[in-house]
Amino acid sequence: MHMRRAGAIALSVAALAAGLTACGGGDQTYATVVEKVQGASKIVVGTKWDQPSLGLKKGAEPEGFDVDVAKAVVKEIAGGKDVEIEWKESASSNREPFLQNGTVDIVFATYSITEERKGKVTFGGPYVVAHQDVMVRKDDTSINAPQDLKGKKICKAAGSNSYKRITDPPPDGELDIDATTVDAANYSECVQKLNGSNLDAVTTDDLILAGFAKQAGGNFKVLGQGFTDEKYGIGLKKGDTKTCEAVNAAVKKLWDNGTMKQLLDKWFGGIQGLQVSTSAPPAEGCS
Repeated sequence: MHMRRAGAIALSVAALAAGLTACGGGDQTYATVVEKVQGASKIVVGTKWDQPSLGLKKGAEPEGFDVDVAKAVVKEIAGGKDVEIEWKESASSNREPFLQNGTVDIVFATYSITEERKGKVTFGGPYVVAHQDVMVRKDDTSINAPQDLKGKKICKAAGSNSYKRITDPPPDGELDIDATTVDAANYSECVQKLNGSNLDAVTTDDLILAGFAKQAGGNFKVLGQGFTDEKYGIGLKKGDTKTCEAVNAAVKKLWDNGTMKQLLDKWFGGIQGLQVSTSAPPAEGCS
């Protein structure tokens, strides 16, 4: 009996230690990300590295809207102090594992909040709401609405749920259309396949599509017919509600002082057909 109890206690201590290790900073460990930011003045941030205007690796660091939001939020939760940020590429397929195993402390990576993901991740935010749309080649006149994707080839990016909005019925899907999916590692590869006529369309969040369309210089067109609300959240290890609350306060302040609007205008201003958020979306609550 005593041995079993001692073993259970040892396992509990080991589990707690493993959780703390994810927020380590040198010899010091921290129970939450906000404590690490304030104590060690450093953090590991996961972002996309292949999405123009959102998170695109250029030179030593990525750049884009998500990157700038991450910098602003981190500085706010640090009380205005400068924080050393280490950037890690976080594709759709590895965001949850990276948070769970401590590869990253926090994720800003077009990370839509869903009920399924809430079981694995604590989400701050949302900080902006995107809308799923469709991008096609500029000379394609056969697809003018999402419903025209019946019988067409659409991209299925690893780790993304966007294709389900087209092919599946509610509650997981949206349109329940009989389209053919073509696998790709990420949305950058989806766009390459669309450019090479291996696809008929790429469908995902309008902000993602707008960035690629802008980069392509007029080769593609976005239909401008968003049919979902994609609430972009800030991913944290499950249970880190203290950091979640600090993040939510930071996001509210960035909307209140105009910073978020400035960043949206910086990266998405003037893109035809794109309607971006003009006010702060309500926080989901931390759990």
